[in-house]
Amino acid sequence: MAPHDPDAALLTPEQGRALLRLARLTVEADVRSRPLPPPLEGPPFDRALGLFVTLRVDGDLRGCMGTFAAREPLGRLVQEIALTSLADPRFEFRRIDPAELTRLRIEISLLSPMWPTRDPLREMVPGRHGVYVRKGGRSGCFLPQVATEQGWTAAQTLAHCCSGKAGLPPDAWRDPGAEVFLFTAEIHEEAEG
Repeated sequence: MAPHDPDAALLTPEQGRALLRLARLTVEADVRSRPLPPPLEGPPFDRALGLFVTLRVDGDLRGCMGTFAAREPLGRLVQEIALTSLADPRFEFRRIDPAELTRLRIEISLLSPMWPTRDPLREMVPGRHGVYVRKGGRSGCFLPQVATEQGWTAAQTLAHCCSGKAGLPPDAWRDPGAEVFLFTAEIHEEAEG
């Protein structure tokens, strides 16, 4: 599959803000044990796109979950993934509570289709490409922005993805039995303050 053109917008800024608002209303409703808002319907929210929802409180990661396989329209999937991010098992003992909602910032990453690479060191551009590594029933991924946030090179991103996410040796991505895929993401995030 050919790489997605990362310069081709999937949503307009206004549509991105509408998706973020739905994610926020969904998170707030769940945290406060209230009914969920209705999903967004119609174009472009009827499209099937993979996505991740990242939750941060005061800049600290408090949840990040997603899917590459769009099981339902974007206007519904964002709610499902936002709720999944709230229940991220890494933060089981640090669930977001109502007092933290004003300090919560939400980021939505809309994903391109993945494409395989046999030479990720040459093809991967940290900050532009995300990576997904799969080997022997184990897998892990990093969104494109992770390499930039951590200051990692392509080699460091691949090593951390293998060891920190997939539970594999850091150089497992080099193994002939490993599969490495790249993807891009269009990021929509809430403004600070």
